[in-house]
Amino acid sequence: MNIAKGGMSWIIVSYLVTFLFIIVSYFVSGQIKYVSLFASALLLVFSFTLVIFFRDPERKIGEGIVAVADGIIREITDEEDDDVGKCTKISTFMNIYNVHVNRMPLNGTIKDVVHYDGAHLPAFKKESERNERVILLLKIEIGTVKIIQIAGILARRIVPYVKKGDTVKKGEKLGLIRLGSRVDIYLPTKKIQTITVKVKDRVKAGEDTIAKIHD
Repeated sequence: MNIAKGGMSWIIVSYLVTFLFIIVSYFVSGQIKYVSLFASALLLVFSFTLVIFFRDPERKIGEGIVAVADGIIREITDEEDDDVGKCTKISTFMNIYNVHVNRMPLNGTIKDVVHYDGAHLPAFKKESERNERVILLLKIEIGTVKIIQIAGILARRIVPYVKKGDTVKKGEKLGLIRLGSRVDIYLPTKKIQTITVKVKDRVKAGEDTIAKIHD
């Protein structure tokens, strides 16, 4: 199983702490021994869960504009954005069991990557706009596209894999959001032929088509 870059350190630390508690349980007795064994069991489950969280499977790249994140489409709205102009925003909410690696929607160049520190509120709330986030501006064949990676309650850090000036192919990895989170993509309306997803659809990053562009 491939592990996402930025996730292995969490897994190693978790297993090391688990191993430490197991060792301690062999050298103590009484109530402390039972507490140590119980903690070891919980940590072992947590460590295994982190492996699931940070898995990074290979993907067969889809057609058209592909999903940036794994998860559930929770919102599709028309917006007027300062960078993109008139656009369609598609929001994908990622649960803790989703793959947390985000991918490029089309071939293009990274115009800018900006990281903002912030809170860790539930990603589905309006107030989540104050959360930690990374804003990526992309120059692709349909013009400027914006992607916003937003941390949630459990997501403690966003790890970009790209930097300003990078040329990235469709489906290649943009970054990792550790644990649950949300990703918004802003697509220029006049360049979009059809939005191919609807609210409550489940999508996989790099694999599922979310929009078709004009020929």
